[in-house]
Parts: sequence; structure tokens; C-alpha cells
Amino acid sequence: MGNKDLELGFEKILEGNREWVDFVKQDESGRFQQLAKGQSPEVLWIGCADSRVPANEITGKKPGEVFVHRNIANMVIHSDMSMLSVLDYAVNVLKVKHVIIAGHYGCGGVAASLSRQQFGVIDNWLCHIKDVYRLHAAEIDAIENHEDKVNRLIELNVKEQVFNLCTTSIVQNAWKDRDDLAVHGMVINIGTGELTDLGCTFTSNEDLGEVFAYK
Repeated sequence: MGNKDLELGFEKILEGNREWVDFVKQDESGRFQQLAKGQSPEVLWIGCADSRVPANEITGKKPGEVFVHRNIANMVIHSDMSMLSVLDYAVNVLKVKHVIIAGHYGCGGVAASLSRQQFGVIDNWLCHIKDVYRLHAAEIDAIENHEDKVNRLIELNVKEQVFNLCTTSIVQNAWKDRDDLAVHGMVINIGTGELTDLGCTFTSNEDLGEVFAYK
């Protein structure tokens, strides 16, 4: 590499891996050998791509215990084949029991969606968050403090994404065969590490509304 900073940064990545390899070698519990044979997580985490919100650390889970999908602002878009593929595999193959949509306060994607500024290709993704704002515009506009406005939209966005997830054919078909699948909406306070339940858990399609619930 011609750039010295790039070279040093890459070396730190490799050095970190060497330290991890040493840690795995010294572990005598056998858990890593077991993980090499397969995975059986009980949780699917759909979170923000933000580097400050790692699923395992926040939930106190070990490697192999959380299946993860992340994107900008933890969105569940019905035409997103990446998300749908992860969801289908998690629900129908891994048989996870809990799906968590996890937003976080101070989310830059949600904040950007309240702006009229253009940011690039991401603007098309942020339109989905603007749609959530449109549904709750009266409530959001009534909040004077900008940070509070953003954080309230973060909460409302999580709730909308929970609803979007529950209306997928993947989840609804799973509910026809299983009574042990729950979808939760939660939000993270990065400063404290606290994960707050937003009280929008679904375990069936009964509360989705007639037009959304498949027979």
C-alpha cells in the first residue's frame, strides 16, 4: 500500500485477529469447537448499521446466539431481498424464537430523514423513513426540541418496522405452524447501553388489522 495510514490501519485489523485467535486457542470450554459445527441462535436482531450498536454486546450474548441483519436505520422494506432472505433463513431454518427490531437514539439516518438536504444514493433509502414521519407528522411537528423530535421519530420508526415485519408472509406463515415466535421493538441508549422495550410485541397476526392478516 502506498498510504502509510492505510497500511497501519490494515495491520491493526490483522493484529486484532491474531489476538482473537490466541483467545480462542486458550479457551478450554469447547464452545468455539462447537460453534464450528453449526449454529442454533434463538434471536434474530435487525438493527442499525451504526458501529456503536453491536448486537451481541448489547444483549450480553455469546457468539452463535444472535443472528444479525443490519442496515441504515434498522428498516424492514418489503422488497428488500437481503432482509427477506435473512428473515426466511432465521425463522424457517434456524427456528429463532425472538425477532428484535432495534433502533437507537441519536440515529443519523433518522435525523437525516428530517432534513431537506441531499446526501446521495442514501436519499432513496431515507424516503422510507420520511414515510414514517408523514404518518406521524402532527406529533413530530409538535415537538419543539430537535433532538427530542429525532428521538421520537426513532421510536415511531421502530414500531412501524415491527409492523412491516409482522405483515411479511414469512412471519405470518410461521405463526400458522408455531406459537413460539415473537417480534419485538426496542431502542438503545448508546450512552448508557440500556435496551428499552417499546411495548409493541406481536406473537400472532390477530392485532395487525384485517387487511394485513393473511388467512
